[in-house]
Amino acid sequence: MSLLKSLYTGVSGLTVNGIGLDVVSDNIANVNTIGFKRSRAAFQDLLSETLLGANTLAQLGGGAGLEDINQCFEQGSLQMTNSATDLAISGDGFFIVNGSVNGQTGNFYSRAGQFVLDNDGYLVNQSGLKVQGWSADQDGNISGTIGDLRITGTTAPPRATTSATIAANLDADATIGAAFDATDPEGTSNFNTSVTVFDSLGRSHQVELYFRKNSSYDPTGPTDARWEWYALVDGGEITGGTAGTYEIEAQGTLDFDENGALDVVATTTNDFDFAGAAQNQAIAFDFGDDITSGGTGLGGCTSFGGASSLMYVDQDGYSVGTILGVQIQSDGSIVGTYSNSESRVIGKVALANFANPQGLEKWGGNLWVGNEDSGNPIIGEANTGGRGAISPNSLEQSNVDLAEEFVSMIKYQRGFQASSRSITTADQLLQEVVNIKR
Repeated sequence: MSLLKSLYTGVSGLTVNGIGLDVVSDNIANVNTIGFKRSRAAFQDLLSETLLGANTLAQLGGGAGLEDINQCFEQGSLQMTNSATDLAISGDGFFIVNGSVNGQTGNFYSRAGQFVLDNDGYLVNQSGLKVQGWSADQDGNISGTIGDLRITGTTAPPRATTSATIAANLDADATIGAAFDATDPEGTSNFNTSVTVFDSLGRSHQVELYFRKNSSYDPTGPTDARWEWYALVDGGEITGGTAGTYEIEAQGTLDFDENGALDVVATTTNDFDFAGAAQNQAIAFDFGDDITSGGTGLGGCTSFGGASSLMYVDQDGYSVGTILGVQIQSDGSIVGTYSNSESRVIGKVALANFANPQGLEKWGGNLWVGNEDSGNPIIGEANTGGRGAISPNSLEQSNVDLAEEFVSMIKYQRGFQASSRSITTADQLLQEVVNIKR
């Protein structure tokens, strides 16, 4: 009898509206869960039977059923934090973490970027799963193999000095003295300064630079004013040298024109043999943009009247460095800063996307796993291939809208109540049928 069927139809309404309340309750419970994506219950009607009337074909519904619970991947708002390892994705994509969860081992996918460093220096999530990405070599070049990202414990290798830049004014009125003598450099030069350079092992060495005036500008002569320069190192730091005795490792001349501009630069010796390091280390001394090479002659060393003075000195080498901190960029590049004032890329965070993210299976712990419905992960760099950008020092909040959830709660509550009324009404009618027998 159709009245009995009405009971079961009402029960189906209780069931699906109860599931709807379950979904809403789960959304509300996770309103403050980082990276949480809300769900939405999708119902469908059920066909009970087809009735053949006198002239028409009638179809009788059998209530409601659950078609699916859809996952909604709308962007959540981003909240700024003070942690350099907190990351959020602005746009599509998922972080990839690897480990074991609930009996399954492998890659999992997450929007929650609350990452920290474990005691081995690996970037991990709150459950200890290791963040996946690409490592970089000593020059900061990213490798092609994805794996666990390790940050601490890295060092920046040293770099031997290959060039040194000096800008100074050499007094045009300086007197011409005795020939330069390495055993008495200050007494046989007009001006001196120093620069710290590094050998192939990253060890520092003090190079003393001495300048001696060789000749003055002569309007009737064939040459400009000439200065000699000498680069000296203590013999104790040189292969075969004697501590306390200076060794000339590089030398040359600087010619200036009648306007005090650098005209010609000549290097006659350049061979640094630091003890225990790579030998024959050449250091290119840059004294400015000389006229002969197409420059102005005023961009480095000059020879004007007035006391000799140093304006600038620098070199391109550095010692080994230990990591002090990291910064993560929008493309996922992890840039380490080191104790030797250098910085370089040490890795890059990978992102994954799916053809059908709604098909991903929830695994708990802010994680999803891929399956046939989602398709295979499409892994690549942030900001490429439809993947979003990475926002450092940020966390993505849940995309739950409380106002919307409370409206849905009212809707399911009324649906549940109305379904229960259809059951009680069918029960009353059945009671009337039973009373016919009296």
